[in-house]
Amino acid sequence: MDVVTRMVVDWPVVIFSRTTCCMSHTIKTLISGFGANLTVYELDEIPNGQQVERALQQMGCNPSVPAVFIGQQLVGGPNQVMSLQLRNQLVPLLIRAGAIWI
Repeated sequence: MDVVTRMVVDWPVVIFSRTTCCMSHTIKTLISGFGANLTVYELDEIPNGQQVERALQQMGCNPSVPAVFIGQQLVGGPNQVMSLQLRNQLVPLLIRAGAIWI
């Protein structure tokens, strides 16, 4: 889990993804559509991707991608992010994290 903590500490929004995952693509598109400043780690492209994936699973991410962190806090996967969006809570969360400015 320390590896994940180090990867999210300096960024308002971090998405752990896989290049072949359609849900990862959907969540990245949704959040970037707000103009959010986000960092994406493609687990199938980074050297320690398997280690990061195991850490995400230990944190409760199942499936492990996409895993979204906003303001250094684990929001969850696509169901949690879409739920926030439907309840009009995603944008305020992104604003509080400093990812977007309105």
